[in-house]
Amino acid sequence: MVLAQCMTEAEYRDLILHDDYVTWELWDGVPREKPGMTAMHGDAAMTLSARLFNQVDRRQFRVRNNHAKARISPRNYYIPDVAVIPAAYFGPGWDDPRNPDAYADPFSLVVEIWSPTTGDYDFEVKLRGNKERGDEEIWYVHPYERTLTIWIRQPDRTYAETIRTGGIVEPAFLPGVAIDLDELFTG
Repeated sequence: MVLAQCMTEAEYRDLILHDDYVTWELWDGVPREKPGMTAMHGDAAMTLSARLFNQVDRRQFRVRNNHAKARISPRNYYIPDVAVIPAAYFGPGWDDPRNPDAYADPFSLVVEIWSPTTGDYDFEVKLRGNKERGDEEIWYVHPYERTLTIWIRQPDRTYAETIRTGGIVEPAFLPGVAIDLDELFTG
């Protein structure tokens, strides 16, 4: 569902705090409901989130599944399928009930999982936004093709790309974390 009117950033942030039933993204100033996903998408997202949650040091990172908002600009907020956020972002005032789970600073890891309802948009639009934000590592999981495309930010702010189809992957910016792609793709 799309709300017909454009809204300001403040109106969007108020909307996401007060609508408990819809997961809203902001696309060029227009709020859009994040569409439903397939069972395979959901399984990949939850499996990956669980593995990350169980391995990261909570003093250093927080894991979100379809909840954190990546602020690209005042007119664009995206909700990644999985995000690993530096714990430093949770400083004084983070627990204020008026503070949405939205971040302008780069995530340590942001993951989009291909789905028929969002695949093209995730790849063409969200990926570009995540790179503009400077997210440290970006994953694009395609559970049907059993591929993981990884972009790792380089010191010059460009991204190195790698494609994996199995085995153990260790995220570049998450010490001690290892994800078994064969398990993730088994379903």
